[in-house]
Amino acid sequence: MLIRPENPADHEAVRQVHRAAFGADGDHVAAVADALRAGAPASVVAELDGQVVGHVAVGRNLLDAPPRLVDVGVLSPLGVRPEFQRRGIGRRLVEAAVEAARDRGWPAVFLEGDPGYYGRLGFRAAGDLGFRRPSLRIPPAAFQVVLLEGYEEWMTGTLVYDRVFWDLDAVGLR
Repeated sequence: MLIRPENPADHEAVRQVHRAAFGADGDHVAAVADALRAGAPASVVAELDGQVVGHVAVGRNLLDAPPRLVDVGVLSPLGVRPEFQRRGIGRRLVEAAVEAARDRGWPAVFLEGDPGYYGRLGFRAAGDLGFRRPSLRIPPAAFQVVLLEGYEEWMTGTLVYDRVFWDLDAVGLR
């Protein structure tokens, strides 16, 4: 399996990954992936035998901390074609996204997702660490974070999502 940056030739395959992975919400998630692509410093695919089977993006968002705004990452969306799930592909994609955030010097990466899955990958309940959700539509347990080397204790506050999440009503688990 090859984990590599997404390129323009992958766009349709990435849409198909999200359509397959998210079922009834697949078209919506594919549209979110398309809209986030321009602002996502890291959009990564998993390729197996020449076929794109997974995708993840991590983009710049803001943490409204009391002293100042802080650039942070938001991991979204993550998708793996159903027939390739439970093979470690999602884990490898998340690791690549977190590494991209680390390379940019971001102190944290946030996401909305299943704490059972993401907890195994190092994410923790963000609310327990003093962070506030960008929306009440996000269940507290789903609002998660992994802290990176640049994190300092004063970096708490409210996560402020990129406008794309609001414009496409992509806030809160479906």
